[in-house]
Amino acid sequence: MLVCGACGRALVSPEPRRQSPGPEAAAPPPQCPLCGVAAGHEPEARDRLLPGALGTDTQNGEQLYECPMCSLTCTNIQILEEHVDLHLEEQSFWGGENIKDLELAQQLQTEECERQRSEEDKQEREEFKKLQRQYGLDNSGGYKQQFLKDMEREVDKGRMQPFEYHKRKADMMECLAFGIDDGKTKTSGVIEALCKYYQNENKDVRRVWLSTGVDHFHSSLGDRGWGCGYRNFQMLLSSLLQNSLYNDCLQGTTLIPSIPKIQSMIEDAWREGFDPHGASHFNNKLHDSKAWIGASEIYSLLTSLRIKCQIIDFHKPTGPMSTHPCLFEWVLRYYSTDNEGGAKKVVCTSKPPIYLQHQGHSRTVVGIEEKKNKTLCLLVFDPGCPSQEMQKLLKQNSDGTGLKLLRKFLGSLKEKQYQIVAVDGVLSLEEKAARCHASQVLTSEKVP
Repeated sequence: MLVCGACGRALVSPEPRRQSPGPEAAAPPPQCPLCGVAAGHEPEARDRLLPGALGTDTQNGEQLYECPMCSLTCTNIQILEEHVDLHLEEQSFWGGENIKDLELAQQLQTEECERQRSEEDKQEREEFKKLQRQYGLDNSGGYKQQFLKDMEREVDKGRMQPFEYHKRKADMMECLAFGIDDGKTKTSGVIEALCKYYQNENKDVRRVWLSTGVDHFHSSLGDRGWGCGYRNFQMLLSSLLQNSLYNDCLQGTTLIPSIPKIQSMIEDAWREGFDPHGASHFNNKLHDSKAWIGASEIYSLLTSLRIKCQIIDFHKPTGPMSTHPCLFEWVLRYYSTDNEGGAKKVVCTSKPPIYLQHQGHSRTVVGIEEKKNKTLCLLVFDPGCPSQEMQKLLKQNSDGTGLKLLRKFLGSLKEKQYQIVAVDGVLSLEEKAARCHASQVLTSEKVP
């Protein structure tokens, strides 16, 4: 197929004209339908039309050429060609740059998303490890390891002699072997001292109710920072051991168990089927760890010993300024319902103490005061209080200033949520089995 050398269109053959008889004329050559140029008569390269650019004549006889892309008029076809080439180069440049910019932006966005995901994953791992350390689940050892490490630190700082280190280590290993507490953090006789104090106190206390004798235990080198739950169980158990009602349940327990022993006892309760959900939180293992325990673990342990108890959940404040008057009223009913002591000012009840839990700490309620103005004040043993301070209560001054360690008024308990574990008798074997089954779907009783 022949094409026009000027504009690039296909040439067509014109129809032959009718002629008078005579010799047959030669057929006309193919012509361009657009510019009329016949084949073999194309203009020079400098005068050719670009495809899409039409030439027009001016009054001076000059031929003008219009750019098909921007309508610019040129007087020279070569200039027009160069002009159009610039258009094409510019389009190619910006088109390629746009593609490169888009690819670069997508790459940068992908890298930023990957960086953010990596930072979030790293932060989550660090937070998880922090929580593991905080709650004693970081496999860094338990009571024994911390006890030895802290004693070594005391020796390094010159606060403990090497011979004392070895003596205390031997005593600790012996106690752990027998599963009993060494008693070095225990203070006995505080309840009895309180009873005598209130008999003579006539200032602002109308009535007071006290638990059965309770020994106070505080944290030691081996459980400092994480052992409050275990120490409160020791306080509760010290009271139960003085009450003949629980002799049958505790016939295998005559001395206060050590913290590692309590951990093993909780694991035994889990193996019996108590609180499988809670057990899974600790991977069914407490021994040789610094894991914190709470109300659920205390409930499971007591119930496995056939001790009847209940968890009461004070899940939100019920008074002004984020206070919990319902908790105080519940404790008052717990101690006063049986009307022990009649109208006496000081009532030494047969009630065991109450395990009191809130976020990050737990304590033991050993009694409650009712002031002459009807306000209530809890009496609380805190395992964070050292025995040196508790022993001051045994030599109570007449002004009662030492009671500041124990007294907790309504404004003193302002955590968002509290849980208590209260003991109330003995379970039969059938009741224990029923509670074991129920604990698998245990829901704490809600107090409005």
